[in-house]
Amino acid sequence: MFLLPPSETKAKGTYAGARESSLSVRDVSLAFGTLEPARKLAAEVLNDKNLLDAPTMMAIDRYTGTLYGAIHGRGLKGTPTEHAHLNAAAMARAKETVLIQSALFGLIPATGLIPIYKLSATPRLKAIWAEPHQAVFRRLQGPIIDMRSKLYCALAPIPEEIDSYYMDVVLEAADGTRSSMNHFNKKSKGELIHAVLNAKELPKSIADLRRIAKKAGFGLEQSGRELTLVVIYASPIEG
Repeated sequence: MFLLPPSETKAKGTYAGARESSLSVRDVSLAFGTLEPARKLAAEVLNDKNLLDAPTMMAIDRYTGTLYGAIHGRGLKGTPTEHAHLNAAAMARAKETVLIQSALFGLIPATGLIPIYKLSATPRLKAIWAEPHQAVFRRLQGPIIDMRSKLYCALAPIPEEIDSYYMDVVLEAADGTRSSMNHFNKKSKGELIHAVLNAKELPKSIADLRRIAKKAGFGLEQSGRELTLVVIYASPIEG
């Protein structure tokens, strides 16, 4: 099970491969119904009168930031992959294996229907989300690969007894030195999810995930409950 953060950038309407639904939030029953009281509290913080009647879209399509672009396999504007989108089989896998933690809706499946909204993770929201998520996390089948940003991890910490692993991303230079990644942290995580959703078989262990990562061009190291996705720096070709 892969746990992702949302994206600040969101699709305002339909685009290649993604469609909006005529169903509004009033019509949608999001997964993990025990989070509904907390969702109402978060909606009060947002205070958007149009939210309940806005059209919805699958979260994995609604979020359009770097992470989600990489999940779908999109490239830069003007490239053949500019409008790439996961195929039906990969989307079906995402429905079962990818969860997203929203500041507004809490934990939702990747294919959960959500409207466009503007609410970012803030310390204030921890009082709303931390406790309700405890029971939800205990219902999930592990291991959970936690790929959230630290800000979203703080909103809803995973209980210690849950089989979970936090993933970080580092860049390894030709001389072996390593450094943290910023923007490309999200891109690399998205590329790994893309590889998982398109793999011959879904991983059932960290060893399986390591093999998929290697095939996608990454290293994957484990130290206790910490995973490190290693991106090898490719120096530009001279000449």
